[in-house]
Amino acid sequence: MAMNLRLRDDQTEALKQRAEQEGTSMHAILLQAVDDYLARTAQQAIVRKTAKEQAAKWSELMERLK
Repeated sequence: MAMNLRLRDDQTEALKQRAEQEGTSMHAILLQAVDDYLARTAQQAIVRKTAKEQAAKWSELMERLK
């Protein structure tokens, strides 16, 4: 799927410089950034879900310990 991405001028320049430093393309850096974001937020969702499940499982005990 194609899409447009509008960056500020300073973002474009910083991205261009970083791509040149790394010997890669701006496109490749942006794809990696998206992959990193998706992996990080997926992990956060798993942690939140597990925390809610454990809180529900142990809620009675936690109330007694108050």
